[in-house]
Amino acid sequence: MFILCAGLGFIPEPAGVLRVLLTGLSILFFLPPAVLVWKGRREKDRQTLMLVRNLSIVSLSLSVLLIIANFLTVFRSELLGDILHGVLVVVSSPMICSGHWAMSLFFWACLLISSART
Repeated sequence: MFILCAGLGFIPEPAGVLRVLLTGLSILFFLPPAVLVWKGRREKDRQTLMLVRNLSIVSLSLSVLLIIANFLTVFRSELLGDILHGVLVVVSSPMICSGHWAMSLFFWACLLISSART
């Protein structure tokens, strides 16, 4: 799912049905970790919960860092902007694939909160 979202995130400005499909795919991206959290909480599997929690922290941190870096380099070279955007597409693949950055950050935050409570 990650590789698929990352690859499809490079489609420039999708519209219509394609945009809806990409948003749906981005939502489905969060289904496996949500199931892992649900099973981890039910079976009291701290290792699985810690894995999802750590992945959530890393994804949220890198996404915010790269978004800020993109804004800070607005007056730099176009190549630097393209490189940072490419890294952002790969690191934050469901966020870029869906086109709704807040939705992806929200889902990562939900996974973080739900996996952190034990």
